[in-house]
Amino acid sequence: MRARKRLVLGALGALAGAMILTGCGEEGSSGTDAPAADASGAGCAPAAGSKLVVLEDDKKLQNTDNVVPAINAKASTPEMIAALNKVSGALDTTKLIALNKAVDVDRKTPKVAAEDFAQANALAYNLQKGQGGKVIIGAANFSENQTLAELYRIVLTAAGYQVTVQQIGNRELYEPALEKGEIQVVPEYAATLADFLNAKVNGASAPAISSPDLDKTMSGLKEAGQKVGLTFGRPSAAQDQNAFAVTQEFADKYSVKTLSDLAAKCSGSATVMGGPPECPQRPKCQKGLVDTYGFKAGSFSSLDAGGPQTKNALTTGAISVGLVFSSDGALAAG
Repeated sequence: MRARKRLVLGALGALAGAMILTGCGEEGSSGTDAPAADASGAGCAPAAGSKLVVLEDDKKLQNTDNVVPAINAKASTPEMIAALNKVSGALDTTKLIALNKAVDVDRKTPKVAAEDFAQANALAYNLQKGQGGKVIIGAANFSENQTLAELYRIVLTAAGYQVTVQQIGNRELYEPALEKGEIQVVPEYAATLADFLNAKVNGASAPAISSPDLDKTMSGLKEAGQKVGLTFGRPSAAQDQNAFAVTQEFADKYSVKTLSDLAAKCSGSATVMGGPPECPQRPKCQKGLVDTYGFKAGSFSSLDAGGPQTKNALTTGAISVGLVFSSDGALAAG
């Protein structure tokens, strides 16, 4: 569906870990380095179904990748931040999933989906007018970020700015442009950007500053951002981060709602874990499930990073549990 820049799959704090992850394994191929299954457990065989559900990360394995406006500090004004914060206040993960469904499933353009959302949530009303001037919003090269950029365009236009959206590409391209003031605003993800900037200003070996606690993540992000001339609006409740999904049929059959349930009931030989080839060794993927939850799958299927291969393997009953992104439009209710 989309290529994603995701530090949370790789070694945290390394700039190299911020590269775009794409699936490079053949669908259904076996990973050779998956943690061994508990030989005493039968596990939970896959269950085909049309609806995907995310298991609750009840022990907080993942860091807080909340959507947050990143702003060039010299361009920032109170009116600009207030307008961007109105978007943050209107977004949660359920609404972000619905926006992604509108674009990725229902085939609306990001602009149309954003305009519909802005109208339904009255985003363009009662905004204080700023000093005006031109604002360029940078967007990454995947649909969710483009839709968020369009939401930012709508509120900043309503606040009196002359706004354009420019799709730039990955973080290695748009973040330096934001620092230099070549663009003024970017929709960002708190934990991923925090670790990207931390590696940039403190070195690749610096301890990670992202956290499962949003306040701690934002504190680290603001400190790192200050060193490179960036400031931030209020983080939204919407998160786009690693998540682990099963089919509704699987969840009902084995009575699992949380990752703790999965570990307690489904560690064993029949359970098939699916995800990108790197997943078995990554601290926010299968290795994290082992270390944090004690979950041991019977086998690992090398697929893609939250993309169509993984989702198809879930719905067709080829895997029991798979890595997805928490805001994926495929997770929409109904």
